[in-house]
Amino acid sequence: MAAQLIREWTAIQQFPAATQEKLVDLLSKLKNQNVSTLTILVIGKSGVGKSSTVNSIIGERVVTVSAFQSETPRPVMVSRSRSGFTLNIIDTPGLVEGGYVSDQVLDTIKRFLLNKRIDALLYVDRLDAYRVDNLDKQVVKAITDSFGKEIWHKALVVLTHAQLSPPDGLSYEEFFSKRSESLLRCVRQGAQISKKNAKSFAIPVALVENSGRCNKNESDEKILPTGSPWIPNLVHMITDMALNGKDGILVDKKLIEGPNANDRGKIFIPVILAFQYLLVIKPIQKWIKDDVVRETKPSWA
Repeated sequence: MAAQLIREWTAIQQFPAATQEKLVDLLSKLKNQNVSTLTILVIGKSGVGKSSTVNSIIGERVVTVSAFQSETPRPVMVSRSRSGFTLNIIDTPGLVEGGYVSDQVLDTIKRFLLNKRIDALLYVDRLDAYRVDNLDKQVVKAITDSFGKEIWHKALVVLTHAQLSPPDGLSYEEFFSKRSESLLRCVRQGAQISKKNAKSFAIPVALVENSGRCNKNESDEKILPTGSPWIPNLVHMITDMALNGKDGILVDKKLIEGPNANDRGKIFIPVILAFQYLLVIKPIQKWIKDDVVRETKPSWA
């Protein structure tokens, strides 16, 4: 297989000066912590804005986005380098087909990730999706079953389509809070994270607006309705996730294929043999020895 093409991250120069400065500072922070490579997995349902978010982070159209095709048909890794630091972002197909989680899509993603380490997971959904349902839980469960519960230690929930007017007279902050908590509750349920362990799985939520109608501040940075520039904020949260002290997830053959059925129970074999010797073989040997002693005596004795 050909080596992944790593290009110079020249598009970073297309960002407004204020955004460039923040991004360079964040990359320096990673390098100062001896992190020279960061690999981000972007995953979620179809049509939630995964590919558009990848394009926004890189600053150029690296993944095709079409109104008639809502996601990339196969996993794609985009790699960019700057001053000795390499950023890898992996865009993935939507996990849902025909109203169900697709095992085939998940298998394709896992095999694409073979021998790669996931440093941050972006679980993407839409801010303007007003409710969660059982399908959302199934998506989270499928991710957990595929990569282990520990993947949520490296996860960040990303809500796209953030440039909206909240319904029912709610303030923007209140709507964002309700939507975030609803989705995080779904993640905890789908990943089977107990209330006892909820604090150790503190999953942050970031807002994203990829469309051209996104407002800008006086520094020409794309901002949310709250006035916050979202691109450097998102990268800042990813940086914190990468440096949170938790190990990244290495996708190896064992993780993809699961435990070998032939290895199941092997750990108990020595214990079983010991029990057999003490409770079966040892008594039988004693009985044989006793019989031999009795047989050596004359019948008239």
